[in-house]
Amino acid sequence: MKAAEEMEILYRVATARMPTKWGVFNAAGFERAANGTSQIDTALAMIMGDLRGEAPLLRIHSQCFTGEGLGSLRCDCSDQLSTAMRAIAAEGRGLVIYEYQEGRGIGLMAKLQAYELQDGGIDTVDANHVLGFRADCRDYSLPVAILRELSVQRVRLLTNNPAKVRALIDAGIEVVARIPCEAKANSYSLPYLRTKKEKMDHVLGLPHHDGTGQIKDLRALEAANPHALHWI
Repeated sequence: MKAAEEMEILYRVATARMPTKWGVFNAAGFERAANGTSQIDTALAMIMGDLRGEAPLLRIHSQCFTGEGLGSLRCDCSDQLSTAMRAIAAEGRGLVIYEYQEGRGIGLMAKLQAYELQDGGIDTVDANHVLGFRADCRDYSLPVAILRELSVQRVRLLTNNPAKVRALIDAGIEVVARIPCEAKANSYSLPYLRTKKEKMDHVLGLPHHDGTGQIKDLRALEAANPHALHWI
């Protein structure tokens, strides 16, 4: 029992000022031994202002190297992160918990394999299943532990994903509001976003490109005009 308890200990590694283009945050690094393994789980909390009092804005964000580092247009991750940071800076208080769970928890190499399968015509959920993964392999126990360490019991959650809301509520964190964090779709991200809406219950508007009741296949449009990027 003692060993199991020790494995659940959360350590704050360091805290440093982090000037960003949205404002100055405090970056707090946390780590925790993963249950039953030698792996160390790490996360970064980007904190602005006093988190006490009324429920602060919170974004739980999973690393997306392809979108945030390489500028990939296949997903909405980078835009969601920017939206959250901008919203927190506008209020002057809140936090982003940045987790290293690339590709909804399957890792970068498996994510590239999933992309390869999607290039063959299947969607992001089916690609995960072909590779032997669940649709979403993420675990939110580390963000919950960080919130408890920071004495945050009530939040306004910046997300389109009901699973994040449920995970916090099930862990005893009160979600007083879900704040949409929707990014503008493009011809590359639209199939991915449609799958998240239709198969993973994400709350997304996805306006139609041509103003009609039919959503066009923008990949076909792009094939006809490869130099165009169709933003909707």
